[in-house]
Amino acid sequence: MAQTVWITGAGSGIGAAMARAFSGAGYHLALTARSRQALEAVVADLPEGAAHMIAPGDVTDRDGMARLADEIAQRFGGLHVLCNNAGLNIPRRRWDDIDWPSWDEVLRVNLTGAMNVIAACLPVMRAQADGLMIHTSSWAGRFHSDVSGVPYGASKHALSDLSASLNGQEGANGIRSCALCPAEVATPLMTRRPGYDPETAASMIQPEDMAEAALFVARMNPNVAVHEIVLAPIRR
Repeated sequence: MAQTVWITGAGSGIGAAMARAFSGAGYHLALTARSRQALEAVVADLPEGAAHMIAPGDVTDRDGMARLADEIAQRFGGLHVLCNNAGLNIPRRRWDDIDWPSWDEVLRVNLTGAMNVIAACLPVMRAQADGLMIHTSSWAGRFHSDVSGVPYGASKHALSDLSASLNGQEGANGIRSCALCPAEVATPLMTRRPGYDPETAASMIQPEDMAEAALFVARMNPNVAVHEIVLAPIRR
């Protein structure tokens, strides 16, 4: 029986690449992003006949995420993998250029939104005594990075610790967790970095690389937790 993966932030970049990779590996897909149009474009790129569910939503909507987790489990007979991928960054990210509304939004999406999705999946995964959560953290969630910015780095450090807490507390319930910690990935998010040069995109980690890392974790022996994967492009 095919397993089901729920991918948040699935409308572009890493999330869209994960959708293609997991679909190619035979998973049923549940895809969430704020834009239905973006999700429909991702689905149009999937293999013909791929089992999927378009589930637009905002990860900051706690009750909405809980409802979606239940709907996905009912639709496909389970929810086995979460790719907790939704996130954002902003241009104004330094202590000498604080913009409180945008800083608050980074924390609201990257941290509180991630927590909402985790909490939504836990009851389903506990009931089936099986589940894997893969979180798109960052190099900035493992090491300090001035260029990534203050609120982003803080949110991703917190996300990495959330992942560790799941392995510490939910392993007895058959639930594993992994934080993917990439340096620069060639996604639309990168274009918001001050001084970004699009000509450098080819030398960055590609979204497909992140999707392959996620699949590696998903294919691991379920008695093994891959706590963290740190990735960086080769410096030439």
